[in-house]
Amino acid sequence: MKTDITPNDSSCPVFLEPAKPAQIAADAAEAQAQADAKEAKAEARQAVLDKLGLTADEAAALLG
Repeated sequence: MKTDITPNDSSCPVFLEPAKPAQIAADAAEAQAQADAKEAKAEARQAVLDKLGLTADEAAALLG
């Protein structure tokens, strides 16, 4: 893999740095945590709507 990606007209060299396996794993764990939090928030929102007997469209019309 080519690590020097400096444009021809650039005076500052630019190099690619290979990703470390630990960083890849940490990024994947963070992305999964964010996806889980988003899903939990959506489930909580739906639970509130169910308690109120509203659909998502009705709630949007009332609040938006």
